[in-house]
Amino acid sequence: MLTTLLSLPTTMAFDVAPDGRLLVGYDGSGIRQIHEVAADGSWRALTALGDTARNTRFVPGSRQVVVEHDSGGDERGQLSLLDLDDTSGPDGLPVLSPLVQDLAYFHHLVDAKPGRVFFTTNRRNGVDFDLVMHDLGTGSETVLYDGGGYLTSAHVSPDEHWVAIRLAGGPGNSVQLLLADVAAQTVTELTGYADPTYQEAPSWLPDSSGFVVATDAGRERLALRRYDVGTATWSDLLIDDEHDLDGWVCPDGEHLLVGTTDDGVVTLALQMLADASFVAQLDLPAGGCAARLLMAPDPLWSVDGSYALFNHSSPIEPLSVFRYARETGEITAVQSPAGPVLPDGLAHPVSHRVTSFDGEQVPVFVYRPIGNSGNGSAVVWVHGGPEMMAMRNWNPVVTALAAEGHTVIVPNVRGSAAYGKRWYSLDDKELRLDSVKDLAAIHDWLPSIGVDPKRTGLWGGSYGGYMVLAGLTFQPERWAAGVDVVGIASLVTFLENTSAYRRVAREREYGVLAEDREFLESASPLNRVDDIRAPLFVIHGANDPRVPLSEAEQIVEALSKRDVPCQLLVYPDEGHGLAKRANRLDAYPQAFAFLREHLSS
Repeated sequence: MLTTLLSLPTTMAFDVAPDGRLLVGYDGSGIRQIHEVAADGSWRALTALGDTARNTRFVPGSRQVVVEHDSGGDERGQLSLLDLDDTSGPDGLPVLSPLVQDLAYFHHLVDAKPGRVFFTTNRRNGVDFDLVMHDLGTGSETVLYDGGGYLTSAHVSPDEHWVAIRLAGGPGNSVQLLLADVAAQTVTELTGYADPTYQEAPSWLPDSSGFVVATDAGRERLALRRYDVGTATWSDLLIDDEHDLDGWVCPDGEHLLVGTTDDGVVTLALQMLADASFVAQLDLPAGGCAARLLMAPDPLWSVDGSYALFNHSSPIEPLSVFRYARETGEITAVQSPAGPVLPDGLAHPVSHRVTSFDGEQVPVFVYRPIGNSGNGSAVVWVHGGPEMMAMRNWNPVVTALAAEGHTVIVPNVRGSAAYGKRWYSLDDKELRLDSVKDLAAIHDWLPSIGVDPKRTGLWGGSYGGYMVLAGLTFQPERWAAGVDVVGIASLVTFLENTSAYRRVAREREYGVLAEDREFLESASPLNRVDDIRAPLFVIHGANDPRVPLSEAEQIVEALSKRDVPCQLLVYPDEGHGLAKRANRLDAYPQAFAFLREHLSS
């Protein structure tokens, strides 16, 4: 079943034109490419790149499309322009023409407006990200923000007078909001850099007089607040003390799409913008996420506000696009040419709470073996971040592990988002190892759900890979095996060798090398490698700009010297994870065979 699950295609919506045409990312070929979906539902391929197409936008008032793409997973986005009427490329595809390209730096597409493209880039010094406006007619560029820092996203107002900027703040998982005046070329701070506040992407009002944003400023959960540009004032719009909220303003200026996050599920409702009064609940497939999906754009409104597009995923359904008609409430799927045919037996997980060492309750999702195939073994699958979250979305690896006969436990250990500000702050800096203690508590809890703790392994990617290695080193007696995907072996060497632009952003979460080196050394699995007893399987991309390949190489070298079973797979055309289906179909069956061997009875 692993091959079947890994081969199921996914679809995500990137943009919608006034005439109803869509730009979607579709990975039916094994590598995500850009397709145009006409108003009548017919599909047309626009790109056939050797690497992943990362983002795309229509250029309003033209037949042009901007595409962001990288090379070999290096995340150094380059911008190209294609003409929808030019079919002179291979197989009748439009020809991609370079627009903004320098392979040494990152260029991330923000938006396209009539005759102009907005993007961010670190080309000034390799560290700080600037916001740039590119004139498609003259090729001239205007820098709208060059104040330094890691610019996580930017959002252009409908009248193009303003750009709301999200900048990584000082405390861990914090985001500062700035407002750039395009004409005056000035930037105003809307929130403080040192504020312990996280904020999602702002959604502009159609008249550009202000925006709605989800923020946990002054509270535990994300609430909806409204900012008025003219008066420079904030007002509360919608608050739920038990759940995170997010919102997307309808272009009619009257309605608001509200997303509510509840223990890994994101539901959507239509509400009135003026007072946030309830209008209708969207009838979505149950138990999934219609927003807050990693790497998938949030809901998109059509230009006239008559319908919304959202990317939906659940534990039993791959990422796909749905269309919601505002007047009728009807929801229809935007089907790919070869829609996924799902295998039988897929099931939603069951939520539990596990009491940790200090009485804190760790949320976990438990996926039971599919088809009564369980043999008592288990795999604890740890998400990355660390300030991300495990959601109830499509994860073919988790589903395939359950089909293999393992009980799969997916925790949101302390430090995870979506469970309140206090929870995501409980692993900051010197508290790092408390999250590792959560793994020990989960291990001790396993017999209560019928799992053999002696046949339990760890699987994690990125920060989750660090958690795998930390579990194996700090709790060697508990774990029978580990699978580390692009993981951190040493917090010190990681910070020393990661991309320069990443170092500053990550030090706020892990600790500053110049000030916290002693603690960072003590929390690094590499410095306790002699304690590892369990065999380890390591997967890494050669072009990883976030966690360098050296992190994998040094842990494998150290274990090899101690004759601990250890295998390393390196993919020369991948970066931070495996984006290409061919590589996933090569790596994951080997990892599954490894677990089958070491978690057997």
